[in-house]
Amino acid sequence: MNAQPNNPLHGKTLERILTELVAHYGWDTLGQKIRINCFVSNPSIKSSLTFLRKTDWARKQVEELYLQLKS
Repeated sequence: MNAQPNNPLHGKTLERILTELVAHYGWDTLGQKIRINCFVSNPSIKSSLTFLRKTDWARKQVEELYLQLKS
């Protein structure tokens, strides 16, 4: 396995990132911070992961928020 010392997301799955964000902020606040419908209308981890895996710009926003939380 290649080491990626400069990648703070290395080894983190999208599911883990999203689960930690929901645990920290809750769906309501997460939906206010990142304005995407899957966080506002009947949110779930499964539906959000499906959307985020298909939508690069939304995934990037989620990853950036996670990095802010961890810094």
